[in-house]
Amino acid sequence: MTARAWAELLRVSALFTVPGDALAGAAASGRRPDRGTALAVGASLCLYEAGMALNDWADRDEDAIDRPHRPIPSGRIAPGAALAAAGALTAAGLGLAARAGRPALAVATGLAATVWAYDLRLKHTPAGPAAMAAARGLDLLLGAAATGAAAGGATGPGPGPALVPVTGPASGEGGAYRKGPASRKGAASGRGSAAGPGAALGSEPATGGFVRGALPAAALLGAHTYTVTAVSRHEAHGGSTAAPLAALGAVAALSAAAVHEQRGRRGDRGTDAHLGPGGRGEPHRPNPGPTHDAPEPLAGTAPGLVRTALTGSYLRTAAVPLLHAALNPSPPLTQRAVGGGIRAMIPLQAALAARAGAVGTGLAVMALVPIARALSRKVSPT
Repeated sequence: MTARAWAELLRVSALFTVPGDALAGAAASGRRPDRGTALAVGASLCLYEAGMALNDWADRDEDAIDRPHRPIPSGRIAPGAALAAAGALTAAGLGLAARAGRPALAVATGLAATVWAYDLRLKHTPAGPAAMAAARGLDLLLGAAATGAAAGGATGPGPGPALVPVTGPASGEGGAYRKGPASRKGAASGRGSAAGPGAALGSEPATGGFVRGALPAAALLGAHTYTVTAVSRHEAHGGSTAAPLAALGAVAALSAAAVHEQRGRRGDRGTDAHLGPGGRGEPHRPNPGPTHDAPEPLAGTAPGLVRTALTGSYLRTAAVPLLHAALNPSPPLTQRAVGGGIRAMIPLQAALAARAGAVGTGLAVMALVPIARALSRKVSPT
């Protein structure tokens, strides 16, 4: 019974929506997953579960009225134990991020602060959905910041020189890259400002360029999170038709954005990496933006078909329960719409990875869907 109570408190069925954040971030940054990505996944899982425990601790009085069956109000888990678990999981998450380098630790610190601020202060304010969206976007950026860093900074695998972001008319969203020594001037270039996420990365300037390349994917994932959080505010009492209708429109818009290849990418790389001279593995390099000589691949190509299929899976998973909730905004259907929105994060992460050209990574992320679906039948993700 104790294990069951902790599984409910930590919402383990939603846990499998987390690894795809870091994998999508690695893909959006133009590098293949490595040890740093694994550390980012571990940090994300810890911080996510910390947020789940802290959420129930902060809402224990409210849950005693609306959800007396939850682990804390039912007496199966003591409030102090839930709070201690939140603190321990936060420390573990930051420790794993620190092993992936200072840029990853900087992003993870911002993520942890956002999680605690949401649960303790912002959840029941108008800023709540935006805070949750920021947390999910930072989780994706954590994967971008950690990938390649744990193996020796932003240079990626192999003894070759660093890939330094450069600016110019052909730089595109992901930026162009050249071989050469990393410099602060190179890191500061591009579309981001000195006050942007790259500025927080301090002494790892090249990593800042990779993180900036992942910003569009983080924005799309954050937008989806915002819509799901807005709907979740009505799951206890229902009654809102406007929230699921607005979420339906947002899901449709996000699907339209996700189905197109990210600028600066050119389809799947097979193994999601290049082979350099002598067969040495080098990080996947974003190509310059579209030109007249290099048109974007047609939607009928294999990578385009995979992107379309993954995006279709996202649209179906999120939109169908939202439509039911809009037609009948009862608490059970609203909760089902929130659960569908949470599960839809997996195909969205997969679509974002494929959008960046990492089709193999996207398909690997989709392997988490049946696990999440099976667990959601036993433990509610909401």
